[in-house]
Amino acid sequence: MSDQPSTILLVDDEQSIIDFVSYNLRKAGYQVDTAENGDVALAMSRHKHYDLYVLDIMMPGMNGYELCRNLRTRTNAPVLFLSARDSELDKVVGLEIGADDYLAKPFGVRELIARVRALLRRGQMDAEPMAGESITAGGITLDEARHIAEGPNGSIDLTPREFELLSALMKVAGKVASREDLLREAWGWEYITETKTVDTHIKRLRDKLAAAGFDPGIIETVRGYGYRFRA
Repeated sequence: MSDQPSTILLVDDEQSIIDFVSYNLRKAGYQVDTAENGDVALAMSRHKHYDLYVLDIMMPGMNGYELCRNLRTRTNAPVLFLSARDSELDKVVGLEIGADDYLAKPFGVRELIARVRALLRRGQMDAEPMAGESITAGGITLDEARHIAEGPNGSIDLTPREFELLSALMKVAGKVASREDLLREAWGWEYITETKTVDTHIKRLRDKLAAAGFDPGIIETVRGYGYRFRA
């Protein structure tokens, strides 16, 4: 792992938020660049690698949702939305687009830093080769060293987060995994936040498995608790 500080691109059209968030992230030891809108941020992302993107949603020109979509075509770096829009629908839309976490304004500095640390830690784990063995269950094989999922019809196109989620479920195939357990295993979160994150990613994972020829019901919902990978 590099000794260089993690690089973060903070995008918001409110100068007060830029000043507050960038100050506290730099104080925590991160290198922070800022942009006032999505168009500027996208141009910056083409010329520099960032370990994390922190995005506002409502901005003039290219909004945060559109920016996230564009980033997802080029990078798997974690994306954290900061937004005054805190309805369940807004959070689901953000996660469906490809964000990794969603923090509603106003927020506390400790929670912000905790989420940033968790996302960066998981991002580093996704990027580093692992010496893990392959996992096979339900006709699916996961190569943890190469982050490759395969089935009878070939490779299964999964994002790093979807891969980690499927891995967490397959490691306890036949047993129930709570949403909280999955947050810890697949996201590396050491605190409990919106468990809707898990539900949204499970839906996307089921869609990916269905597209690869699997019964999406191979991931069963255990009402009121979590999910089970059908062995």
